[in-house]
Amino acid sequence: MNDTDRSRAFRLARGVSPWLAPTAAAAAVSAALTRRSGKWALAAVPLAALTGGMLWFFRDPERTPGIGRILSPADGVVQSIDPWDDGRTRVAIFMSPLNVHVNRAPAAGTVASVEHVPGGFVPAFNKDSDKNERVVWHFDTALGDIEMVQIAGAVARRIIPYLPPGAKVAQGDRVGLIRLGSRVDVYLPEGIEPAVTVGDKTVAGVTRIDRA
Repeated sequence: MNDTDRSRAFRLARGVSPWLAPTAAAAAVSAALTRRSGKWALAAVPLAALTGGMLWFFRDPERTPGIGRILSPADGVVQSIDPWDDGRTRVAIFMSPLNVHVNRAPAAGTVASVEHVPGGFVPAFNKDSDKNERVVWHFDTALGDIEMVQIAGAVARRIIPYLPPGAKVAQGDRVGLIRLGSRVDVYLPEGIEPAVTVGDKTVAGVTRIDRA
């Protein structure tokens, strides 16, 4: 847990009930049945461990927004920084299963569009993950259009947008969730240089990714 997460009330991410509730219920039932037969412990112990793991994975800590024109939309590690033909710069952030998977708005503005794009499910660190299942966001901001792409991975096969087109967002607001390991790309507008390098760790809504 990073310093930003400490001393905050524990909360779960929106939209996790379909995955968490059945596992937690099965763990509770199997634990109760161990009173009748110790054999149920063979199910109760792993189910309890799985429930604990899911509670940790689906955590959604409060954050104090960082300072910068563009903040990281995701917890993770900068996987690549690539100049684009149109003058923008793509910053790709890889999220492991240990990271918080709630994504946040990189800048204040309006959600111009949210588009689901079908695709494959290769590991998010693979270069071919550009063709994976993804949700493409466009934010209308004071800096112009900012594109953010949530990319599903080999295990993360569900992306849950929280906001519809037209919604107003403050910088660092929660915008969606991706299950398990995955990737989030943010495109810096032309003329804006990245303040991060490959291998840097980022915290959603806190880490500045544009250079002043």
